[in-house]
Amino acid sequence: MIKALSLAAALALLPLSAAMAQQATNPSEAALETAATAFEARMETFGQHAAALSLNTDLPEAERERRMAALWAEYQPDVAAFAATAAQHASVIAADALADIDLQKVAAEALAGVDLNGVLAVAGGVARNGAWASNDPEHMVTYGLMADYVLGQAMDAIETEQVAPATPAAPDAR
Repeated sequence: MIKALSLAAALALLPLSAAMAQQATNPSEAALETAATAFEARMETFGQHAAALSLNTDLPEAERERRMAALWAEYQPDVAAFAATAAQHASVIAADALADIDLQKVAAEALAGVDLNGVLAVAGGVARNGAWASNDPEHMVTYGLMADYVLGQAMDAIETEQVAPATPAAPDAR
């Protein structure tokens, strides 16, 4: 079962690698494209052999399973090699993709919609909840963690608002 899942996962990467191949702009993308092309051809051969073996009703079930295991043992190193190649180049490809993203702008846009009154209202509502009256030590720890989280979110929103206030919208020119 694990072998089938490994194969399925590797085959799921093929469309992604094919899409990246069309836009390959750095050596890591080109290397992954080359590996994906070779891997796809190898897995097509595996698929043909596995299908033929599955359809061979002349063989007893146990023999088919033994031959399928042997077939998988032959192709499994290819799956592992492709997965290793993909993992090796993934960090470079991800770094290139993230290089063009302005994380400060994304964070500023996300925080522009923070409603400080809403955050504080939620914190107040949680504090007023009757469940806080529980004396159970596990509940106290859980509620303490929840309170720390909510207050941390509120403090982060306040700090961000003080550091970089939201710019007012441009007046509507009619």
